[in-house]
Amino acid sequence: MALPRHAPTPDLAAPLIYLVAGEASGDALGARLIAALRARRPDLRFAGIGGEAMAAQGLTSLFPLRELALMGLLEILPRLRLLRRRLAETAADIAACRPAVVVTIDSPGFTLRVLRAIAPLGIKRAHYVAPQVWAWRESRVRHYPGLWDRLLCLLPFEPAFFARHDLPAIFVGHPVLESGADQGEAARFRARHALPPEARILILMPGSRRTETARLLPILGATLERLRPIVPGLVPVVPLAGPVAEAVRAGTAAWPVPPILVSDPAEKYDAFAAAAAALTKSGTSTLELAMARVPMLVAYRVNPLSAAIARRLVTVRYASILNLLAEAPMVPEFIQEACTPDRLADALRGLLTDPAAAAAQVAATGAALARLRAPAGTPSEAAAAAVLDLLAEAVAGS
Repeated sequence: MALPRHAPTPDLAAPLIYLVAGEASGDALGARLIAALRARRPDLRFAGIGGEAMAAQGLTSLFPLRELALMGLLEILPRLRLLRRRLAETAADIAACRPAVVVTIDSPGFTLRVLRAIAPLGIKRAHYVAPQVWAWRESRVRHYPGLWDRLLCLLPFEPAFFARHDLPAIFVGHPVLESGADQGEAARFRARHALPPEARILILMPGSRRTETARLLPILGATLERLRPIVPGLVPVVPLAGPVAEAVRAGTAAWPVPPILVSDPAEKYDAFAAAAAALTKSGTSTLELAMARVPMLVAYRVNPLSAAIARRLVTVRYASILNLLAEAPMVPEFIQEACTPDRLADALRGLLTDPAAAAAQVAATGAALARLRAPAGTPSEAAAAAVLDLLAEAVAGS
């Protein structure tokens, strides 16, 4: 089947912005960026690679986003040929449609290769979400000069890190602050699912990548089995994330306590508002939960060989962004061998039965979140301003 191709921009009055996301979190960032760009420049056109959120903003993806939503060395190897083909197709499509600006979003294993492949085209390039080389494999920085014209950072400490390597970067704030995660209504969620006041709602978030969910879902189910006898009225809620929604449905079908599955973002945030605690993989989900003032634990497990390799390379103490921002273990982390049902159940019981401990964590994570605010406007508006600066340079140089 022929892949969709995007026609070249007919004139500079309607410039084309080409965006490349590689996973669900990047899709959400891309969608907000498109909305912010369109608010300032309604004439802009968009093309590239994205998921459902970017499609809702009018972008037709070159190929399905789920083909890129992989992580871990051993998980990627079997699909390396497909990834190489998709990389070549992406570069060819960009060369064919000649956008004014290319914006790659996170997923550095794929997107930075796209940037390198299109470098000879002379197109202005921005990379949104700085590669986390400050956390592991800092030596990779030497490969970055010339890859982008703008690096848009979500975390406040990142520009200083890249400046030490003569790579100018700007902090634009974290778009999670625009997510609405703090706007849910607990009563609405309880009424929708006929939950009594005594129900203890536990949010379980196994990730947005197939490799994450495959390893975490059985652990989360076994954790529930251990919690059920000691936490009366326990009601698990599992948000469904785009490319892995069906895998999560299948993986939770045999759980000892049938979970409530939610796919609508507004309902997810209503569930957050009603939640007593959460168990989540590391990543943006921790920031959403912190915004909703939900006490949480972080759980993560990958292929053992991938974990062994990572341990030799990681240079930071924490997996959670919240803990990194605070430089302290506010949110307990259960990584790899520590990620067991017994340990998770014991720690969750503490959060669910000790209001003082839960309140202390919520206060600490709230202070960390304040550091993610954009210098001016919303984070997406700040990112859009940086992209429009590039567009102005592209027009001036044409």
